[in-house]
Amino acid sequence: MAIYLTKESKVLVQGMTGGEGMKHTRRMLAAGTDVVGGVNPRKAGQSVDFDERAVPVYGTVAEGMAATGADVTVVFVPPAFAKAAVLEATDAGIGLAVVITEGIPVHDSVAFTSYARGRGTRIIGPNCPGLITPGQSNAGIIPADITKPGRIGLVSKSGTLTYQLMYELRDIGFSTAVGIGGDPVVGTNHIDCLAAFQEDPDTELVVLIGEIGGDAEERAAAYIREHVTKPVVGYIAGFTAPEGRTMGHAGAIVSGSAGTARAKREALEAVGVRVGSTPTETARLVLDLLDARQPEGS
Repeated sequence: MAIYLTKESKVLVQGMTGGEGMKHTRRMLAAGTDVVGGVNPRKAGQSVDFDERAVPVYGTVAEGMAATGADVTVVFVPPAFAKAAVLEATDAGIGLAVVITEGIPVHDSVAFTSYARGRGTRIIGPNCPGLITPGQSNAGIIPADITKPGRIGLVSKSGTLTYQLMYELRDIGFSTAVGIGGDPVVGTNHIDCLAAFQEDPDTELVVLIGEIGGDAEERAAAYIREHVTKPVVGYIAGFTAPEGRTMGHAGAIVSGSAGTARAKREALEAVGVRVGSTPTETARLVLDLLDARQPEGS
């Protein structure tokens, strides 16, 4: 099992014919993703050869969906055009839009995430690495060769930390790893993923990676207390960040005690989440919890 993305997912790539789109489409195909088409109105009717597979290019998302049955789109479109690309995909009725683009103006992100939410399209991102269900499908830029299928679910604001935890826990493997993005406005949050992992029978434990800024992790802690019965292990990036200065992601800024790593850690620990001080310690906490859950003698 998995959340949001499976081997049955049929993927379009908006911006496939650009440099980043070409590179990552090739990597997605190599990971087993069923990439069924690209979208570029200036190159409609053409195809792009990726090794031994020719992927057709459609003029619109709607045309690509009608021709292929696609239910996922991955957006590699420059920031100035990203809003229009996501609105187009939403109007076409796509089920999942993975917005890799960084640098999108916040007011654009507010507009398209709100619009999509009202029409039943799930947005992952923007400014995110995407998501991967190892051994099944990979939608975005997450390296596919650093882990394997397994029983850990992962939701993370940070792309780099997503990769590190996937690598450190590669011997256990992951059901799905979701990089939700670190911008102030994202389409899918920690709570959405926690709810999905709670319902996934093959996810045994969840790793939650947060960072300074905002209150997403505190809200996740409140949700865990009321709704999550599976063990959760956390890591918060930014303990050494200076107050009042934006660090890394656009949303990673603290003011006074609000949004600090310490406040987030305390909120999570108060509801029983074990929080690591480093990514490596976080991985060790996961292994300890999984070992403790094994029947004696197994």
